[in-house]
Amino acid sequence: MPASSKQLVTAAAILVAAVTLLPIAVVAADGMAASPRAVLDYLLRPHIGELLGNTVVLVLVTVPACLVLGVGAAWLVERTDLAFAGVWRVALGAPLAVPAFVASYAWISIWPGLDGLGGAALVTTAAYFPFVYLPVAAILRDLDASPVEDARALGATPFAAWWRTVLPRLRPAASGGALLVALHLLAEFGVLEMMRYQTFTTAILVQYEVSFNSHRGSLLALVLTLLCLTVLTFEHLLRGTARTSRVGRGVHRRADPVRLGRWSPIATTALGLVVVIALVVPVTTVGRWLLAHLTTPDTDAFPRPSLLLTTGSSVSLALAAAALATAMAFPGAWLLSRRRTGWTMLLERATYVASSLPGAVIGLAMITLTVSYLPGIYQSPFILVLGYTILFIPRAMISLRAGLAAAPPELGEAARSLGTGPVGAFRRVVLPLMLPSVLTGAALVAIAAATELTATLLLAPTGTSTLATAFWAASDEFDYVGAAPYAAMMILLSAPLTVLMLRQSGIEQ
Repeated sequence: MPASSKQLVTAAAILVAAVTLLPIAVVAADGMAASPRAVLDYLLRPHIGELLGNTVVLVLVTVPACLVLGVGAAWLVERTDLAFAGVWRVALGAPLAVPAFVASYAWISIWPGLDGLGGAALVTTAAYFPFVYLPVAAILRDLDASPVEDARALGATPFAAWWRTVLPRLRPAASGGALLVALHLLAEFGVLEMMRYQTFTTAILVQYEVSFNSHRGSLLALVLTLLCLTVLTFEHLLRGTARTSRVGRGVHRRADPVRLGRWSPIATTALGLVVVIALVVPVTTVGRWLLAHLTTPDTDAFPRPSLLLTTGSSVSLALAAAALATAMAFPGAWLLSRRRTGWTMLLERATYVASSLPGAVIGLAMITLTVSYLPGIYQSPFILVLGYTILFIPRAMISLRAGLAAAPPELGEAARSLGTGPVGAFRRVVLPLMLPSVLTGAALVAIAAATELTATLLLAPTGTSTLATAFWAASDEFDYVGAAPYAAMMILLSAPLTVLMLRQSGIEQ
Protein backbone atom coordinates (compact mmCIF):
# COMPACT_ATOMS: atom_id res chain seq x y z
CA MET A 1 0.00 0.00 0.00
CA PRO A 2 1.43 3.46 -0.89
CA ALA A 3 2.58 5.62 2.02
CA SER A 4 -0.11 8.21 1.36
CA SER A 5 -2.83 5.54 1.51
CA LYS A 6 -1.44 4.20 4.79
CA GLN A 7 -1.51 7.69 6.28
CA LEU A 8 -5.09 8.13 5.10
CA VAL A 9 -6.22 4.83 6.65
CA THR A 10 -4.39 5.63 9.89
CA ALA A 11 -6.03 9.06 10.09
CA ALA A 12 -9.43 7.47 9.50
CA ALA A 13 -8.83 4.89 12.25
CA ILE A 14 -7.80 7.65 14.70
CA LEU A 15 -10.92 9.65 13.82
CA VAL A 16 -13.18 6.61 14.40
CA ALA A 17 -11.55 5.90 17.77
CA ALA A 18 -12.03 9.56 18.76
CA VAL A 19 -15.71 9.46 17.77
CA THR A 20 -16.36 6.31 19.80
CA LEU A 21 -14.61 7.78 22.86
CA LEU A 22 -16.40 11.12 22.52
CA PRO A 23 -19.51 10.09 24.54
CA ILE A 24 -17.39 9.23 27.57
CA ALA A 25 -15.60 12.57 27.40
CA VAL A 26 -18.90 14.45 27.00
CA VAL A 27 -20.55 12.69 29.94
CA ALA A 28 -17.48 13.24 32.13
CA ALA A 29 -17.25 16.93 31.24
CA ASP A 30 -20.98 17.51 31.74
CA GLY A 31 -21.13 15.62 35.01
CA MET A 32 -18.10 17.37 36.48
CA ALA A 33 -19.16 20.85 35.31
CA ALA A 34 -20.70 21.57 38.71
CA SER A 35 -18.59 22.46 41.73
CA PRO A 36 -16.92 19.57 43.59
CA ARG A 37 -19.12 20.28 46.60
CA ALA A 38 -22.30 20.03 44.53
CA VAL A 39 -21.07 16.81 42.91
CA LEU A 40 -20.30 15.25 46.29
CA ASP A 41 -23.61 16.44 47.79
CA TYR A 42 -25.52 14.71 45.00
CA LEU A 43 -23.47 11.50 44.86
CA LEU A 44 -23.49 11.06 48.65
CA ARG A 45 -27.29 11.08 48.88
CA PRO A 46 -28.91 7.99 50.40
CA HIS A 47 -30.78 7.39 47.13
CA ILE A 48 -27.49 6.98 45.24
CA GLY A 49 -26.39 4.42 47.82
CA GLU A 50 -29.68 2.59 47.32
CA LEU A 51 -29.17 2.53 43.53
CA LEU A 52 -25.61 1.27 43.98
CA GLY A 53 -26.79 -1.42 46.38
CA ASN A 54 -29.59 -2.56 44.05
CA THR A 55 -27.23 -2.71 41.07
CA VAL A 56 -24.49 -4.62 42.90
CA VAL A 57 -26.93 -7.07 44.52
CA LEU A 58 -28.55 -7.84 41.16
CA VAL A 59 -25.13 -8.54 39.62
CA LEU A 60 -24.06 -10.68 42.59
CA VAL A 61 -27.24 -12.76 42.39
CA THR A 62 -27.64 -13.12 38.63
CA VAL A 63 -24.06 -13.68 37.47
CA PRO A 64 -23.41 -16.68 39.77
CA ALA A 65 -26.84 -18.07 38.86
CA CYS A 66 -25.99 -17.81 35.15
CA LEU A 67 -22.60 -19.46 35.77
CA VAL A 68 -24.15 -22.40 37.62
CA LEU A 69 -26.95 -22.78 35.09
CA GLY A 70 -24.75 -22.33 32.01
CA VAL A 71 -21.87 -24.58 33.10
CA GLY A 72 -24.22 -27.22 34.54
CA ALA A 73 -26.37 -27.36 31.41
CA ALA A 74 -23.30 -27.49 29.16
CA TRP A 75 -21.82 -30.38 31.15
CA LEU A 76 -25.08 -32.36 31.05
CA VAL A 77 -25.49 -31.90 27.29
CA GLU A 78 -21.88 -32.37 26.19
CA ARG A 79 -20.30 -34.76 28.70
CA THR A 80 -23.07 -37.19 29.66
CA ASP A 81 -25.26 -39.75 27.89
CA LEU A 82 -28.32 -37.46 28.15
CA ALA A 83 -30.96 -38.41 25.60
CA PHE A 84 -31.74 -36.04 22.68
CA ALA A 85 -28.58 -33.98 23.22
CA GLY A 86 -29.00 -32.28 19.83
CA VAL A 87 -32.44 -30.99 20.77
CA TRP A 88 -31.17 -29.66 24.10
CA ARG A 89 -28.28 -27.86 22.36
CA VAL A 90 -30.69 -25.78 20.30
CA ALA A 91 -33.33 -25.34 23.01
CA LEU A 92 -30.82 -24.01 25.54
CA GLY A 93 -29.39 -21.47 23.08
CA ALA A 94 -32.73 -20.37 21.63
CA PRO A 95 -33.67 -17.97 24.51
CA LEU A 96 -31.26 -15.50 22.91
CA ALA A 97 -33.92 -14.96 20.23
CA VAL A 98 -36.23 -13.42 22.84
CA PRO A 99 -35.16 -9.91 23.95
CA ALA A 100 -35.02 -9.74 27.75
CA PHE A 101 -37.60 -6.97 28.02
CA VAL A 102 -40.00 -9.01 25.86
CA ALA A 103 -39.52 -11.97 28.24
CA SER A 104 -40.28 -9.72 31.22
CA TYR A 105 -43.45 -8.52 29.46
CA ALA A 106 -44.55 -12.14 29.08
CA TRP A 107 -43.84 -12.99 32.70
CA ILE A 108 -45.42 -9.86 34.18
CA SER A 109 -48.55 -10.34 32.05
CA ILE A 110 -49.20 -13.81 33.50
CA TRP A 111 -47.77 -13.12 36.98
CA PRO A 112 -48.43 -9.45 37.90
CA GLY A 113 -47.02 -9.94 41.40
CA LEU A 114 -43.60 -10.92 40.06
CA ASP A 115 -41.47 -7.86 40.80
CA GLY A 116 -38.50 -6.62 42.79
CA LEU A 117 -35.16 -8.40 43.03
CA GLY A 118 -36.70 -11.87 42.71
CA GLY A 119 -38.52 -11.13 39.48
CA ALA A 120 -35.59 -9.22 37.99
CA ALA A 121 -33.13 -12.01 38.87
CA LEU A 122 -35.46 -14.72 37.48
CA VAL A 123 -36.02 -13.03 34.12
CA THR A 124 -32.45 -11.85 33.58
CA THR A 125 -30.99 -15.23 34.56
CA ALA A 126 -33.32 -17.00 32.14
CA ALA A 127 -32.51 -14.51 29.38
CA TYR A 128 -28.73 -14.28 29.82
CA PHE A 129 -27.51 -17.75 30.92
CA PRO A 130 -26.93 -18.78 27.22
CA PHE A 131 -24.01 -16.29 27.19
CA VAL A 132 -22.27 -18.72 29.57
CA TYR A 133 -23.76 -21.94 28.21
CA LEU A 134 -22.73 -21.48 24.56
CA PRO A 135 -18.95 -20.89 24.98
CA VAL A 136 -18.60 -23.46 27.77
CA ALA A 137 -20.49 -26.07 25.72
CA ALA A 138 -18.22 -25.39 22.75
CA ILE A 139 -15.14 -26.06 24.92
CA LEU A 140 -16.57 -29.20 26.53
CA ARG A 141 -17.68 -30.60 23.15
CA ASP A 142 -14.11 -30.60 21.83
CA LEU A 143 -12.22 -31.21 25.07
CA ASP A 144 -9.35 -33.69 24.88
CA ALA A 145 -9.72 -36.52 27.41
CA SER A 146 -5.98 -37.29 27.58
CA PRO A 147 -5.03 -34.74 30.31
CA VAL A 148 -7.74 -36.07 32.64
CA GLU A 149 -6.59 -39.66 32.10
CA ASP A 150 -2.97 -38.65 32.67
CA ALA A 151 -3.93 -36.96 35.94
CA ARG A 152 -5.87 -40.05 37.07
CA ALA A 153 -2.91 -42.27 36.13
CA LEU A 154 -0.71 -40.15 38.39
CA GLY A 155 -3.02 -40.82 41.34
CA ALA A 156 -5.37 -37.83 41.30
CA THR A 157 -8.98 -38.31 42.39
CA PRO A 158 -11.72 -37.70 39.77
CA PHE A 159 -12.51 -34.29 41.28
CA ALA A 160 -8.83 -33.32 41.54
CA ALA A 161 -8.26 -34.38 37.92
CA TRP A 162 -11.24 -32.29 36.79
CA TRP A 163 -10.10 -29.32 38.90
CA ARG A 164 -6.56 -29.35 37.52
CA THR A 165 -7.20 -30.19 33.86
CA VAL A 166 -10.78 -29.27 32.85
CA LEU A 167 -11.47 -26.19 34.95
CA PRO A 168 -8.49 -24.18 33.58
CA ARG A 169 -9.81 -24.80 30.04
CA LEU A 170 -13.29 -23.65 31.01
CA ARG A 171 -12.23 -20.54 32.91
CA PRO A 172 -11.75 -18.17 29.91
CA ALA A 173 -15.08 -19.19 28.37
CA ALA A 174 -16.98 -19.00 31.67
CA SER A 175 -15.43 -15.68 32.72
CA GLY A 176 -16.10 -14.21 29.27
CA GLY A 177 -19.73 -15.29 29.48
CA ALA A 178 -20.03 -13.90 33.01
CA LEU A 179 -18.61 -10.60 31.75
CA LEU A 180 -21.29 -10.39 29.06
CA VAL A 181 -24.00 -11.13 31.64
CA ALA A 182 -22.68 -8.47 34.02
CA LEU A 183 -22.44 -5.81 31.29
CA HIS A 184 -25.97 -6.61 30.10
CA LEU A 185 -27.23 -6.29 33.67
CA LEU A 186 -25.60 -2.88 34.08
CA ALA A 187 -27.18 -1.76 30.78
CA GLU A 188 -30.60 -3.34 31.34
CA PHE A 189 -33.59 -1.01 31.50
CA GLY A 190 -36.75 -2.69 30.20
CA VAL A 191 -36.71 -5.73 32.50
CA LEU A 192 -35.90 -3.74 35.62
CA GLU A 193 -38.46 -1.04 34.92
CA MET A 194 -41.19 -3.66 34.41
CA MET A 195 -40.13 -5.45 37.60
CA ARG A 196 -40.06 -2.13 39.47
CA TYR A 197 -36.44 -2.67 40.50
CA GLN A 198 -34.51 0.58 40.21
CA THR A 199 -30.82 0.66 39.26
CA PHE A 200 -28.53 3.32 37.79
CA THR A 201 -29.78 2.74 34.24
CA THR A 202 -33.45 3.14 35.19
CA ALA A 203 -32.59 6.19 37.31
CA ILE A 204 -30.80 7.84 34.38
CA LEU A 205 -33.89 7.48 32.18
CA VAL A 206 -36.14 8.75 35.00
CA GLN A 207 -33.81 11.69 35.64
CA TYR A 208 -33.92 12.63 31.98
CA GLU A 209 -37.65 12.09 31.38
CA VAL A 210 -38.90 13.66 34.63
CA SER A 211 -36.56 16.58 35.25
CA PHE A 212 -34.62 16.79 31.95
CA ASN A 213 -31.54 17.28 34.14
CA SER A 214 -28.53 16.21 32.07
CA HIS A 215 -26.00 17.13 34.79
CA ARG A 216 -27.44 14.72 37.33
CA GLY A 217 -28.01 12.14 34.62
CA SER A 218 -24.36 12.49 33.59
CA LEU A 219 -23.22 12.02 37.19
CA LEU A 220 -25.22 8.79 37.40
CA ALA A 221 -23.79 7.77 34.02
CA LEU A 222 -20.26 8.38 35.35
CA VAL A 223 -20.90 6.07 38.32
CA LEU A 224 -22.32 3.47 35.92
CA THR A 225 -19.24 3.83 33.72
CA LEU A 226 -16.98 3.20 36.72
CA LEU A 227 -19.01 0.08 37.52
CA CYS A 228 -18.53 -1.16 33.93
CA LEU A 229 -14.77 -0.55 34.13
CA THR A 230 -14.67 -2.36 37.49
CA VAL A 231 -16.42 -5.36 35.96
CA LEU A 232 -14.02 -5.36 32.99
CA THR A 233 -11.00 -5.23 35.32
CA PHE A 234 -12.36 -7.97 37.57
CA GLU A 235 -13.02 -10.26 34.59
CA HIS A 236 -9.46 -9.65 33.30
CA LEU A 237 -8.03 -10.69 36.67
CA LEU A 238 -10.34 -13.70 36.93
CA ARG A 239 -9.49 -14.93 33.43
CA GLY A 240 -5.78 -15.00 34.28
CA THR A 241 -2.88 -15.37 31.88
CA ALA A 242 -2.23 -19.10 32.18
CA ARG A 243 -1.80 -20.90 28.85
CA THR A 244 -4.55 -23.46 28.24
CA SER A 245 -3.74 -24.54 24.69
CA ARG A 246 -1.04 -27.00 23.73
CA VAL A 247 1.62 -26.89 21.04
CA GLY A 248 1.06 -29.28 18.16
CA ARG A 249 -2.00 -31.28 17.22
CA GLY A 250 -1.08 -34.37 19.23
CA VAL A 251 -3.58 -37.19 19.51
CA HIS A 252 -6.98 -35.72 20.25
CA ARG A 253 -9.37 -38.15 21.90
CA ARG A 254 -12.95 -37.46 22.87
CA ALA A 255 -13.92 -38.33 26.42
CA ASP A 256 -16.36 -41.14 27.03
CA PRO A 257 -19.76 -39.76 28.13
CA VAL A 258 -20.58 -40.01 31.80
CA ARG A 259 -23.48 -42.39 32.44
CA LEU A 260 -26.28 -40.64 34.33
CA GLY A 261 -28.11 -43.83 35.28
CA ARG A 262 -30.86 -43.11 37.79
CA TRP A 263 -30.04 -39.38 37.62
CA SER A 264 -31.16 -39.16 34.00
CA PRO A 265 -34.87 -38.32 34.76
CA ILE A 266 -33.77 -35.64 37.23
CA ALA A 267 -31.35 -34.09 34.74
CA THR A 268 -33.99 -34.14 31.98
CA THR A 269 -36.57 -32.53 34.28
CA ALA A 270 -34.12 -29.82 35.37
CA LEU A 271 -33.18 -28.91 31.79
CA GLY A 272 -36.85 -29.02 30.78
CA LEU A 273 -37.71 -26.57 33.56
CA VAL A 274 -34.98 -24.20 32.36
CA VAL A 275 -36.29 -24.32 28.79
CA VAL A 276 -39.87 -23.75 29.96
CA ILE A 277 -38.90 -20.68 32.01
CA ALA A 278 -36.50 -19.18 29.47
CA LEU A 279 -38.23 -20.02 26.19
CA VAL A 280 -41.64 -21.69 26.35
CA VAL A 281 -43.32 -19.20 28.68
CA PRO A 282 -42.21 -16.05 26.78
CA VAL A 283 -42.91 -17.44 23.31
CA THR A 284 -46.29 -18.99 24.13
CA THR A 285 -47.39 -15.89 26.05
CA VAL A 286 -46.48 -13.63 23.15
CA GLY A 287 -48.29 -16.03 20.84
CA ARG A 288 -51.38 -16.03 23.08
CA TRP A 289 -51.53 -12.23 23.19
CA LEU A 290 -50.87 -12.07 19.45
CA LEU A 291 -53.80 -14.40 18.82
CA ALA A 292 -55.96 -12.20 21.05
CA HIS A 293 -54.84 -9.18 19.03
CA LEU A 294 -55.77 -10.85 15.75
CA THR A 295 -59.20 -11.98 16.98
CA THR A 296 -60.16 -8.83 18.92
CA PRO A 297 -61.86 -5.96 17.04
CA ASP A 298 -59.79 -2.77 17.12
CA THR A 299 -61.57 -0.40 19.53
CA ASP A 300 -58.94 2.34 19.21
CA ALA A 301 -58.81 2.56 23.00
CA PHE A 302 -55.03 2.93 22.69
CA PRO A 303 -54.19 3.86 19.08
CA ARG A 304 -50.86 2.24 18.24
CA PRO A 305 -48.33 2.98 15.51
CA SER A 306 -48.68 0.80 12.46
CA LEU A 307 -46.74 -2.45 12.71
CA LEU A 308 -45.66 -2.03 9.11
CA LEU A 309 -44.36 1.50 9.73
CA THR A 310 -42.57 0.63 12.97
CA THR A 311 -40.98 -2.41 11.32
CA GLY A 312 -39.94 -0.24 8.40
CA SER A 313 -38.44 2.38 10.74
CA SER A 314 -36.58 -0.27 12.74
CA VAL A 315 -35.21 -2.01 9.68
CA SER A 316 -34.18 1.18 7.89
CA LEU A 317 -32.41 2.58 10.96
CA ALA A 318 -30.78 -0.79 11.60
CA LEU A 319 -29.53 -1.07 8.01
CA ALA A 320 -28.14 2.47 8.16
CA ALA A 321 -26.35 1.61 11.42
CA ALA A 322 -24.97 -1.59 9.88
CA ALA A 323 -23.60 0.30 6.87
CA LEU A 324 -22.05 3.07 9.00
CA ALA A 325 -20.58 0.64 11.55
CA THR A 326 -19.03 -1.48 8.80
CA ALA A 327 -17.52 1.57 7.11
CA MET A 328 -16.19 2.98 10.41
CA ALA A 329 -14.76 -0.38 11.50
CA PHE A 330 -12.84 -0.96 8.27
CA PRO A 331 -9.78 1.35 8.84
CA GLY A 332 -9.00 -0.09 12.28
CA ALA A 333 -9.53 -3.68 11.16
CA TRP A 334 -7.35 -3.12 8.08
CA LEU A 335 -4.50 -1.60 10.09
CA LEU A 336 -4.60 -4.38 12.66
CA SER A 337 -4.61 -7.11 10.01
CA ARG A 338 -1.70 -5.57 8.06
CA ARG A 339 0.40 -4.05 10.86
CA ARG A 340 -0.23 -5.62 14.27
CA THR A 341 1.53 -3.16 16.58
CA GLY A 342 0.76 -1.74 19.99
CA TRP A 343 -0.54 1.43 18.36
CA THR A 344 -2.97 -0.34 16.01
CA MET A 345 -4.21 -2.58 18.82
CA LEU A 346 -4.82 0.52 20.94
CA LEU A 347 -6.87 2.08 18.13
CA GLU A 348 -8.96 -1.07 17.80
CA ARG A 349 -9.52 -1.49 21.53
CA ALA A 350 -10.55 2.14 21.87
CA THR A 351 -13.65 1.35 19.80
CA TYR A 352 -14.62 -1.33 22.34
CA VAL A 353 -14.73 0.95 25.40
CA ALA A 354 -17.88 2.89 24.63
CA SER A 355 -19.67 -0.24 23.44
CA SER A 356 -19.30 -1.73 26.92
CA LEU A 357 -21.40 1.13 28.31
CA PRO A 358 -25.21 1.03 28.55
CA GLY A 359 -27.24 2.57 25.76
CA ALA A 360 -28.59 5.08 28.26
CA VAL A 361 -25.09 6.52 28.79
CA ILE A 362 -24.42 6.80 25.06
CA GLY A 363 -27.86 8.34 24.52
CA LEU A 364 -27.37 10.89 27.29
CA ALA A 365 -23.95 11.83 25.91
CA MET A 366 -25.33 12.34 22.41
CA ILE A 367 -28.13 14.53 23.79
CA THR A 368 -25.66 16.64 25.79
CA LEU A 369 -23.38 16.98 22.77
CA THR A 370 -26.07 17.99 20.30
CA VAL A 371 -28.00 20.31 22.64
CA SER A 372 -24.80 22.13 23.68
CA TYR A 373 -22.84 22.24 20.43
CA LEU A 374 -24.87 20.92 17.48
CA PRO A 375 -28.54 21.86 18.07
CA GLY A 376 -29.27 21.60 14.35
CA ILE A 377 -28.98 17.80 14.39
CA TYR A 378 -30.63 17.22 17.78
CA GLN A 379 -33.13 14.34 17.56
CA SER A 380 -32.18 13.64 13.96
CA PRO A 381 -32.00 10.12 12.50
CA PHE A 382 -28.25 10.61 12.01
CA ILE A 383 -27.63 10.97 15.76
CA LEU A 384 -29.65 7.83 16.49
CA VAL A 385 -27.75 5.88 13.83
CA LEU A 386 -24.43 7.20 15.18
CA GLY A 387 -25.46 6.10 18.67
CA TYR A 388 -26.24 2.59 17.37
CA THR A 389 -22.88 2.56 15.58
CA ILE A 390 -20.91 3.48 18.71
CA LEU A 391 -22.73 0.81 20.69
CA PHE A 392 -22.34 -2.03 18.20
CA ILE A 393 -19.20 -1.27 16.15
CA PRO A 394 -17.18 -4.12 17.81
CA ARG A 395 -19.52 -6.64 16.15
CA ALA A 396 -18.50 -5.30 12.74
CA MET A 397 -14.86 -4.93 13.78
CA ILE A 398 -14.48 -8.56 14.87
CA SER A 399 -16.11 -9.89 11.70
CA LEU A 400 -13.97 -7.64 9.48
CA ARG A 401 -10.81 -8.86 11.19
CA ALA A 402 -11.81 -12.46 10.43
CA GLY A 403 -12.54 -11.56 6.81
CA LEU A 404 -9.23 -9.75 6.33
CA ALA A 405 -7.41 -12.71 7.85
CA ALA A 406 -8.87 -14.81 5.03
CA ALA A 407 -7.37 -12.40 2.49
CA PRO A 408 -3.63 -12.28 3.24
CA PRO A 409 -1.75 -9.25 1.83
CA GLU A 410 0.36 -11.52 -0.40
CA LEU A 411 -2.66 -12.11 -2.65
CA GLY A 412 -3.18 -8.40 -3.21
CA GLU A 413 0.53 -7.91 -3.83
CA ALA A 414 0.46 -10.71 -6.41
CA ALA A 415 -2.43 -8.98 -8.20
CA ARG A 416 -0.49 -5.70 -8.14
CA SER A 417 2.58 -7.41 -9.62
CA LEU A 418 0.40 -8.54 -12.52
CA GLY A 419 -0.49 -4.94 -13.33
CA THR A 420 -3.72 -4.47 -11.41
CA GLY A 421 -4.19 -1.13 -9.64
CA PRO A 422 -4.79 -0.83 -5.86
CA VAL A 423 -8.56 -0.40 -6.26
CA GLY A 424 -8.77 -3.23 -8.77
CA ALA A 425 -6.73 -5.57 -6.55
CA PHE A 426 -9.00 -4.84 -3.62
CA ARG A 427 -12.19 -5.27 -5.67
CA ARG A 428 -11.15 -8.42 -7.52
CA VAL A 429 -9.05 -10.23 -4.86
CA VAL A 430 -9.64 -8.99 -1.30
CA LEU A 431 -13.33 -8.08 -1.35
CA PRO A 432 -14.64 -11.48 -2.58
CA LEU A 433 -12.68 -13.26 0.16
CA MET A 434 -13.85 -11.01 3.00
CA LEU A 435 -17.42 -10.43 1.77
CA PRO A 436 -19.04 -13.21 3.90
CA SER A 437 -17.48 -11.77 7.05
CA VAL A 438 -18.55 -8.25 6.07
CA LEU A 439 -22.15 -9.38 5.64
CA THR A 440 -22.07 -11.32 8.91
CA GLY A 441 -20.79 -8.30 10.84
CA ALA A 442 -23.36 -6.03 9.23
CA ALA A 443 -26.15 -8.48 10.09
CA LEU A 444 -25.03 -8.66 13.72
CA VAL A 445 -25.09 -4.85 13.99
CA ALA A 446 -28.45 -4.54 12.21
CA ILE A 447 -30.24 -7.09 14.38
CA ALA A 448 -28.88 -5.60 17.60
CA ALA A 449 -29.90 -2.09 16.52
CA ALA A 450 -33.40 -3.24 15.52
CA THR A 451 -34.17 -4.32 19.11
CA GLU A 452 -32.23 -1.66 21.06
CA LEU A 453 -34.43 0.17 23.58
CA THR A 454 -32.75 2.70 25.89
CA ALA A 455 -30.69 4.70 23.38
CA THR A 456 -33.72 4.68 21.08
CA LEU A 457 -35.98 6.08 23.80
CA LEU A 458 -33.54 8.98 24.30
CA LEU A 459 -32.45 9.67 20.73
CA ALA A 460 -35.37 8.79 18.45
CA PRO A 461 -36.66 11.78 16.48
CA THR A 462 -40.03 13.11 17.58
CA GLY A 463 -42.80 11.13 15.89
CA THR A 464 -40.52 8.19 15.03
CA SER A 465 -41.53 4.83 16.47
CA THR A 466 -39.50 1.66 16.28
CA LEU A 467 -40.58 -1.83 17.28
CA ALA A 468 -38.84 -1.45 20.64
CA THR A 469 -40.34 1.95 21.51
CA ALA A 470 -43.84 1.01 20.27
CA PHE A 471 -43.70 -2.20 22.30
CA TRP A 472 -42.48 -0.29 25.33
CA ALA A 473 -45.23 2.34 25.07
CA ALA A 474 -47.94 -0.34 24.86
CA SER A 475 -46.58 -2.51 27.66
CA ASP A 476 -46.10 0.56 29.86
CA GLU A 477 -49.88 1.04 29.68
CA PHE A 478 -50.49 -2.66 30.42
CA ASP A 479 -51.90 -3.08 26.92
CA TYR A 480 -50.54 -6.60 26.52
CA VAL A 481 -52.69 -7.31 23.46
CA GLY A 482 -51.49 -4.14 21.72
CA ALA A 483 -47.83 -4.88 22.54
CA ALA A 484 -47.93 -8.45 21.20
CA PRO A 485 -47.38 -7.73 17.45
CA TYR A 486 -44.26 -5.66 18.17
CA ALA A 487 -42.92 -8.34 20.53
CA ALA A 488 -43.53 -11.09 17.97
CA MET A 489 -41.80 -9.07 15.25
CA MET A 490 -38.75 -8.46 17.48
CA ILE A 491 -38.47 -12.19 18.17
CA LEU A 492 -38.70 -12.83 14.44
CA LEU A 493 -35.93 -10.30 13.74
CA SER A 494 -33.75 -11.73 16.54
CA ALA A 495 -33.95 -15.29 15.22
CA PRO A 496 -31.17 -14.83 12.59
CA LEU A 497 -28.82 -13.51 15.29
CA THR A 498 -29.48 -16.62 17.36
CA VAL A 499 -28.76 -18.87 14.38
CA LEU A 500 -25.48 -17.03 13.77
CA MET A 501 -24.44 -17.40 17.42
CA LEU A 502 -25.35 -21.08 17.46
CA ARG A 503 -23.26 -21.64 14.32
CA GLN A 504 -20.33 -19.73 15.77
CA SER A 505 -20.46 -21.96 18.84
CA GLY A 506 -20.54 -25.07 16.64
CA ILE A 507 -24.23 -25.89 17.19
CA GLU A 508 -25.77 -26.03 13.75
CA GLN A 509 -28.53 -28.50 14.36
